[in-house]
Amino acid sequence: MLDTLRRIVQEVNGAVNLAQALDIIVLRVRQALSVDVCSVYLTTPGKEELVLMATEGLNPESKRRVRLNFNEGLVGLVAQRAEPINLDDAPNHPRFKYFPETGEERYHGFLGVPIVHHRQLLGVVVVQTHETRRFGDDHASFLFTLAAQLSGAISHAEVSGEIEALRGKGGEIDVFIKGISGAPGVAIGTALVAYPHADLEAVPDRVPEDIEREERLFRDCVLRVQQEMLMVKERMGGVLPSEERVLFDAYVMMLGSDYLVDRTIERIRAGSWAQGALRDTIRENARKFEDMQDAYLSERAEDIWDLGRRILVHLQQSNDKREGDQPERIVLVGKNVGVVELAEIPHERLAGIVSEGGSSSSHVAILARALGIPAVMGAADLPAGRLNGREVVVDGYAGRVFVQPSKQIRQEFERLEREEREFAAGLTEFAEQPAVTTDGVHVPVYLNSGLLADVDTATQLNADGIGLYRTEFPFMIREQFPSEDEQFRVYRKVLESVAPRPATLRALDIGGDKLLSYFPVKEDNPFLGWRGIRIMLDHPEIFLTQLRAMLRANEGLNNLQVLLPMVASAKEVDESLRLLQRAYQELIDEGMLVTMPKVGVMVEVPSAVYIAEALARRVDFLSIGSNDLVQYLLAVDRNNARVADLYHAFHPAVLRALRDIVTSVHRVGKPVSICGEMASDPASVILLLGMEIDSLSVSLAGLPRVKWVIRSFSRARAKALYHEALGLEEPDAVRKLLNDALIQSGLGGLVRPARA
Repeated sequence: MLDTLRRIVQEVNGAVNLAQALDIIVLRVRQALSVDVCSVYLTTPGKEELVLMATEGLNPESKRRVRLNFNEGLVGLVAQRAEPINLDDAPNHPRFKYFPETGEERYHGFLGVPIVHHRQLLGVVVVQTHETRRFGDDHASFLFTLAAQLSGAISHAEVSGEIEALRGKGGEIDVFIKGISGAPGVAIGTALVAYPHADLEAVPDRVPEDIEREERLFRDCVLRVQQEMLMVKERMGGVLPSEERVLFDAYVMMLGSDYLVDRTIERIRAGSWAQGALRDTIRENARKFEDMQDAYLSERAEDIWDLGRRILVHLQQSNDKREGDQPERIVLVGKNVGVVELAEIPHERLAGIVSEGGSSSSHVAILARALGIPAVMGAADLPAGRLNGREVVVDGYAGRVFVQPSKQIRQEFERLEREEREFAAGLTEFAEQPAVTTDGVHVPVYLNSGLLADVDTATQLNADGIGLYRTEFPFMIREQFPSEDEQFRVYRKVLESVAPRPATLRALDIGGDKLLSYFPVKEDNPFLGWRGIRIMLDHPEIFLTQLRAMLRANEGLNNLQVLLPMVASAKEVDESLRLLQRAYQELIDEGMLVTMPKVGVMVEVPSAVYIAEALARRVDFLSIGSNDLVQYLLAVDRNNARVADLYHAFHPAVLRALRDIVTSVHRVGKPVSICGEMASDPASVILLLGMEIDSLSVSLAGLPRVKWVIRSFSRARAKALYHEALGLEEPDAVRKLLNDALIQSGLGGLVRPARA
């Protein structure tokens, strides 16, 4: 049954629209369970109404004609209760309702299961039999499991169908996709799909500019793979017996077959680019093998996929897009848009980001906010492959995406874009002024970044220095570890750009969602695994190289501060300080005039909260990494869209943890700063002022906003609001309290989009 489930889900995921997806479901379920009827009813948006959308066994003419409210019939009862109903004689149930157009009075056995997606009822799937019998547990479990797995696919297919309907049309239909706000702002641009190489299923749809060129390219790539197979066969001559090498001959034959080559050419000539045509042909043929009962033949499906991936690699190498071919205003779209994909797009062209995965606290969302780029994350129903080249509107405030927007929608968002620019321009004056409260308390505001361009801008905007420079970015955009000299040049630019103001360089913080292609870290639970300082201490050769580069870059400037990430114990700090002392002594012995920098520890894990005083005694300062601290305190993966609504920086546990950290660090006379999203959130800034955080490290886009808040509040008023917030039990209540305070102080523009 498990294998059957997997095949049905795969087939439904490949459907081009909702109708095809539902037809696949009713046909395959009827076959798998050997029942007389399988039907799918879907809810009508905004109504408690169900519509028969697909059926195998009932009168096909009843599709879309049969409609019932939740208080009607057995199907309505399943929807009403949102739980399965299993009956041996349905017509005798008091809720049974007869629909003459279906002929269902002939059926007695009834099993109905709700289809639920993100807490919303999408519909009901029903199976029926002529005979009077109750369905067994295996049938009920199968249908229940299938409904749970298909809920997302059905929702996805519904959106895909709307997108498909726009093919070749101007498009005055607003296709709406809901996600999560990743970065505020609005953007209008052309979708450019980011997808990994050699991943056939991720290849997007695209209409070719030159069909003949696509056909020639495909034939050439097939020929190259055929030659590769023959070469491999030749190389294996002394290793494999002749009967094993016949497999390569079979591959060559497949590559020349009508079902692979001719079907792909047909699709190209019908208007698909070569990669998309290959994807559909491989998928079609692989499924034929997967459906075969013979185990040996069924396993040959993987051979088909393998050949497809080999051809795809050559197609991608020949089709790499040049910068000049990209749209002027790009909305980067993908299944899981990452930092590397972001870095490949020229900054001046990147208008927005839309990602099927992730949440508002994902690394790429944080970077988007730092860059001031609107982003929507966790768009689970996003048919990314069908969006390439389409005009899209990104609403980063509400977490919405509009595909091929109508004139009315476009004009409204153009107005918002214009107001955003005017509002941002008006904030510039605050960025250039010192961050001093109305009662005269100076709160240094540093820049939190990983981009050299941001550092240069920070100098112009009078930031008090660099509060956190993410050193992992130069590592992530390379194909091997950067040398000591390469790191030295980057760090020197950072330190020089803000000297004599301090610049805090965080030690390499990889792992979790920040991975290096040349240093793979694969774990079942990476956020609780090998990352941050744990990797650095296990690989002292990497850590020492970085520390040497930092110390060398600081020579003659003396504004370096080093920050240790993901610290969970005092022992990790002691070991790190020993390595720093070793790097320092090595450079002194080499005749360099280096000095020991100030050292700080990031408080990101719960254990560090409770040993904050011990950590503070060992170093010069502590810095609270709010993003990870919230994640770990609440046990909420900040990259998981499914639990994004549980990630609350204003959760009472978070506020109490921050209070305890500040109290512990100040007890030993050391300063404590905060970086991450809380530091850049105007509402959070009020709390941070009230709890007497010594300094803030914020994103470039957040710098003028944060200064505006600091200059608009007294520390006394902030303390009063902070103590009031500590007495609240719900994060939403804290948010409302602080937003109301911002509005009352004339800072409503920081709460609402533009002047809306």
